Amino acid sequence: MLYGPVMPLSPRVPEIGALDLLLSVARLGSLGRAAREHGISQPAAGSRIRHLEGLLGLSLIERSGLGSRLTPEGAVVADWARDVVDAAAALDAGVSALRTDQDTRLRIAASMTIAEYLVPSWLVELRVRRPHATVALRVVNSSEVARLVLGGDADIGFVEGPEVPDGLQCRVVGRDRLQVVVPPGHRWARRRRPVTAPELATTALVHREPGSGTRYALEAVLVAHGPVRSPLVELSSTTAIKAAVEAGVGPAVLSSLAVADELAHGQLAAVDVAGVELERSLRAVWPAGRHVTGVLRDVLAVAGRRKGTQDRSARL
Repeated sequence: MLYGPVMPLSPRVPEIGALDLLLSVARLGSLGRAAREHGISQPAAGSRIRHLEGLLGLSLIERSGLGSRLTPEGAVVADWARDVVDAAAALDAGVSALRTDQDTRLRIAASMTIAEYLVPSWLVELRVRRPHATVALRVVNSSEVARLVLGGDADIGFVEGPEVPDGLQCRVVGRDRLQVVVPPGHRWARRRRPVTAPELATTALVHREPGSGTRYALEAVLVAHGPVRSPLVELSSTTAIKAAVEAGVGPAVLSSLAVADELAHGQLAAVDVAGVELERSLRAVWPAGRHVTGVLRDVLAVAGRRKGTQDRSARL
């Protein structure tokens, strides 16, 4: 897997627990109540906040006889901290699910796009509903997800492909849009007219491996517009494909979920396509005839309830 350069963390970046404590003070309006919520003494909470203020070089909390409230600078830091704390919770839930050396109650298999961009937040909500449930997560392509569920090696799967194999029941849990992306200097990024579907079909693209739901969904749409050209190169991860596109290897078609950040920061450019519908359904699959009960029902409820927010690119 390829990763772009990562900036080293500044020594001013605080630890997650201190940020979470600051958010509790903001929500509860009291350092003492925040301390009790975190299971520490008020002096310990005050010490942690003072250390945070010293680390950042900012005054974060104003204390009075009526309680504690955030300073204007503290309110800004809290807004930023909320995303960091939420991301840490999602990371913790995702990593816990990847630990397969424990007794499991629910085995989930998910395609790479769904696993990376959607499953962590689902697991955070599932933990609230089922705090004692244990989840094991397998991250594979959509074809392998179906094979694992059919073979009894996963209780439920999440796939991106347009078709569901016989022997599986399915439920749509969201919608996603495929996005053509190129580096900002590419000729497609400068043209005023959309790329046509036949033009896209005859272009050699940077692709995922066979069995990928993204690749299968794209080829199923383009086949009606002429022979689909063989890939320029096949890579096994979305991260590797994005790095290849940024490096100028060639265009690619990826989930809008996967490229939202790169588009927002100008690392990639989006290309419109005329004459073809690039939306697709994201589905949960499980063995036909199996009753959806218990923790399995909760997983479906969590995934389905959030399906209105699947396309992050629409709000970035």
